[in-house]
Amino acid sequence: MDQRQLFLRHVAQTSSAPLALEIVKAEGATLWDRDNKSYIDLIAGVSVCNVGHRHPAVIDAIKTQADQYLHLLVYGELIETPQVSFAHYLTQHLPATLNSVYFTNSGAEATEGAMKLAKRFTGRTEIIAFHQSYHGSTQGALSILGDEYWRNAYRPLLPGISHLEYNAFEDLEHITTNTACVIAETVQAERGVIIPSVNWMQALRKRCNETGTLLVLDEIQTGFGRTGTLWGFESLRIVPDIVLFGKAIGGGMPLGAFVADKKIMWSLTNTPILGHITTFGGHPVSCAAGLAAMKALQDEEMVQGVKVRSDLFVSLLKHTQIKSVRAAGLLIAIQFESFEKNKAIIDRCIEKGVLTDWFLFAPHCMRIAPPLNITLEQITNACQVIISCIEN
Repeated sequence: MDQRQLFLRHVAQTSSAPLALEIVKAEGATLWDRDNKSYIDLIAGVSVCNVGHRHPAVIDAIKTQADQYLHLLVYGELIETPQVSFAHYLTQHLPATLNSVYFTNSGAEATEGAMKLAKRFTGRTEIIAFHQSYHGSTQGALSILGDEYWRNAYRPLLPGISHLEYNAFEDLEHITTNTACVIAETVQAERGVIIPSVNWMQALRKRCNETGTLLVLDEIQTGFGRTGTLWGFESLRIVPDIVLFGKAIGGGMPLGAFVADKKIMWSLTNTPILGHITTFGGHPVSCAAGLAAMKALQDEEMVQGVKVRSDLFVSLLKHTQIKSVRAAGLLIAIQFESFEKNKAIIDRCIEKGVLTDWFLFAPHCMRIAPPLNITLEQITNACQVIISCIEN
């Protein structure tokens, strides 16, 4: 049997029609399949490869760390240089109150850890999230996910969860002294790139302050330069109590984190001791890769180049069948009249060597989220393919 047949037989499937492209190499913003066909990557592993595939600095860091040691002991017990170095560097680029990092394996696990931390620190049990929000697919993260279609098959879920309307001022009154935390995305990605108003986010911060509620901001898709600032919350001019990271944090390696003030994070150390534990969270190789990726992001000024690239996409994506284009930096949604129309265009784009996809809660919208160092020429070529596929 060939690799495709083995894939379909032995790798667990999550849909009845996976793309099943057999990619054998990736570099920068380009993928190659087994037939040496190239693809411009407009997905970046779903906002994972912000510094591009196989960035030289990331590869070097992985090789260097692999020569020293791999896994040693459950996270948090030994002083492991990759964890310490990355945590220090990360907090140097965050507000002063976000100074304690708990590394996880993924963004979903960061969500789970933050939910536990908020309950433990406040002594409260109620958690508020928002309709059409996405924070992961594990049981706790699924409980706060904001779409009943995706939740319903797995009930009963966690109790004490309620969902408000995103960007709705009148709903903020439902945040009370019983609320442990409010969890919000700085941009609702899976809804098709819905950007909140600055005034509403600041009102949310104010309401949390008034009720003693922790504000958790999900930067799993928007962090590490995706929106044109290092962190999405910078443009909102607020600071969360806990911030969630995942996807791009590992430079292509599996990694996540939740970050808070030391006085909040310390509550996981007692009553019970080991209040949150993980075997592989903060794996040394992943942390080495993540640190190298973040330094490359800074050294090569990739974040500063996001606006030019975003503007180029928006300027070229014009067609009568495009209903709208919403952009938060290099997180872009192209809206069509239906999922069927969007899916037909996506399939045609892949045939023509441009890899793109749709959004979970906005299947009528095409996802554009390439590596931040995609070239202007690649953007122009990709947009030409998208427009030609719309016309055909």
